[in-house]
Amino acid sequence: MTTSPDVSTSTASRLSARFLALRAEGRKALVCYVTAGHPDPDASVALLRGLADAGADVIEVGVPFSDPLADGPVIQFSSQIALNHGITYSRTLDLIRDAALEIPVVLFSYLNPIDRMGFGRFSARSAEVGAHALLLTDAPPGVEPELEQLLMANGLDRIVLVAPTTPSARIPALASIAQGFVYVIARRGVTGVGAADDEAPGLVTGIREYTSVPVYVGFGVSTRQHVEAIHTYADGAIVGSALVDLLHRTPLNERAQTAGSFLRSLNS
Repeated sequence: MTTSPDVSTSTASRLSARFLALRAEGRKALVCYVTAGHPDPDASVALLRGLADAGADVIEVGVPFSDPLADGPVIQFSSQIALNHGITYSRTLDLIRDAALEIPVVLFSYLNPIDRMGFGRFSARSAEVGAHALLLTDAPPGVEPELEQLLMANGLDRIVLVAPTTPSARIPALASIAQGFVYVIARRGVTGVGAADDEAPGLVTGIREYTSVPVYVGFGVSTRQHVEAIHTYADGAIVGSALVDLLHRTPLNERAQTAGSFLRSLNS
């Protein structure tokens, strides 16, 4: 069992350093997901900066993909819109570079777009533009050792996913290699559909037996009440589909302001 040692500030990644700062302030994290180039590429940089200004502690930037099987209809639709705008992995990284955020940025991706770019080029350029971690939805740790070695060489964390369907015997191994944070999926199914299961608190407790890395919970988070409930047992809450849906329904010139207001309503 891990006794939850402190993370060394001399070796901490940007995500770990952010967690240490939040803990020193007595706060829990709010993590936001947006799809790169959605609803409009021209507004993406202003949107990313607006979310950071409104209090996001970490931003996950989704890379558009034509077959996002782990995502629900809202994020699938946003991904298709972004693809229609010509948003590639390279353009996603350009948006992150142009936003020049001071908070950590996590790339949320499927393996196929990374493979097309090439593991070496992807890892080096992601670090160069200011990304700090990668969350892969369809390649569990150990499946692509070359990619994992390149991520480490470029100072990028590999975020671990744990779901209610994860075999309990696998949790110690996943927790032991976790970097940045552990992403706990709050319920079964795809993103943005249905309510959270009651399994998430138990998952968080189990994970903490094996790692001191912070544990954040996502899927189905859309209200302040959801965030407050998660903050009672986890280190942070992740909001995705609710924000993406709001952006799609908001006029172009109001998106950054509306997203900021929504974020403050979750975190005030």
